[in-house]
Amino acid sequence: MRAAFFGSPDFAVPCLRALARFAEVPVVLCQPDRPAGRGMRLRKPAVKVAAEELGLEVWQPTKVRKGDLAERLRALDLDVGVVVAYGRILPRAVLDAPRRGCVNVHASLLPRWRGASPIHHAIVHGDPKTGVTLMQMDEGMDTGPILAMEETPIAEDETAGTLSDRLSTLGAELLERTLPAWVDGRLEPRPQPEGATHAGLLTKEHGRVDWSKPARAVHDHIRGMSPWPGAFTTKDGERLKLHRAHVLEEAGQAGAPGEVLASDDPESLRVACGEGVVGIDELQEAGRKRLPAATFLAGRGVSPGTRLGDTGETA
Repeated sequence: MRAAFFGSPDFAVPCLRALARFAEVPVVLCQPDRPAGRGMRLRKPAVKVAAEELGLEVWQPTKVRKGDLAERLRALDLDVGVVVAYGRILPRAVLDAPRRGCVNVHASLLPRWRGASPIHHAIVHGDPKTGVTLMQMDEGMDTGPILAMEETPIAEDETAGTLSDRLSTLGAELLERTLPAWVDGRLEPRPQPEGATHAGLLTKEHGRVDWSKPARAVHDHIRGMSPWPGAFTTKDGERLKLHRAHVLEEAGQAGAPGEVLASDDPESLRVACGEGVVGIDELQEAGRKRLPAATFLAGRGVSPGTRLGDTGETA
């Protein structure tokens, strides 16, 4: 089997390594190197680093809709293209370049959470389970027929980061188990059912906590935004990152949304929500280190009645 691989971030690396175990991979395509970090030095995509370790040729086209990319791929006599978080929508000419077209490993149980950030949305919306889907690609956004799926439960305290790690491994296993059958014509695709939901691109502003929501939703939001874009609120007009939390009370209204409540527990910061109470376990002020709540409270002190996400004034 000859397969081209399209992918860029860490999530795609296990699939690339799996593909290289059972297929000939004449080329790996990924996004161009980008400036990153405080020094804004060029950084290679994770897939490029892995491909170089495997001794595979790497292409980093700046354009996929124009130019000779499709023609170059056709010249490789490919059986299939495998796409995992590549970061660009591929045109029909590129999708059709391999003999069996292109397949995609998507981090959700399609048609739920089509789009760029399915892992974050599954957690933020309190989904009890998610999974990975191997899909035959068309020109739509994750709309192609399903080839295979594998599901997994979402743990109550799982973050987008830990779930991403699990799904990347699960996707690699699914790819290795089912792609040969698709290439050989032994796997029949089935159309996606109705009821699609969409997971759009996230920005840093999506991390802002809405304290008017129930405690469970606030907790899910904080873990769904971890590690990126990061959940945050404000205190005294300054941004305050929230890294870990847990639900203390599901029901009742203990105070105004965002109000810091009195507590005998030095291990967490109690905050009222629209319904119920959350305990913030780990947080970080702008320009400072990430701290356990106990350390933060001992060093800074936050008076009961302080409003988070507001002016920071006490009631």
